[in-house]
Amino acid sequence: MKKAFLLISLSGLLLFSCKEKPPEAPATPPPEKPKEEAVSDKGVGPIKEVQLGPIDQNLVKKGKEIFDSKCATCHKLEERYVGPPLKGVTKKRKPEWIMNMILNPTEMEQKDPIAKQLLSEYLTQMTFQNVSQEDARAILEYLRSVDEK
Repeated sequence: MKKAFLLISLSGLLLFSCKEKPPEAPATPPPEKPKEEAVSDKGVGPIKEVQLGPIDQNLVKKGKEIFDSKCATCHKLEERYVGPPLKGVTKKRKPEWIMNMILNPTEMEQKDPIAKQLLSEYLTQMTFQNVSQEDARAILEYLRSVDEK
């Protein structure tokens, strides 16, 4: 009786182990990572092109007022402070980059290599100061006037 039970068990085991496996579902490729927006020397943000002309003194005055009230807490013109000194920035960066940094600092610090480097150097994230594109343009004009002196 034991031999018969053993023989039946082995036969069943052999029968099931030789059974054809069901076809496997095709492997799904891993989801693609979203492609990062190509970063240019204009930065990441709403400003794609800025037309510069002669320095507009009315815009400079407005830009200085905005700079003094919203930017000077963290930026000085000629010395390192919470953020980098801004004298000479218009000679190093394109106007679109400067305005995008003012208007879109969080995304710039996530995607733009220069902004990432500045964040790692200064260890303080620049915050959006609730300025409009017109305000950012005025700040840019003020910085241009500083760099022309």
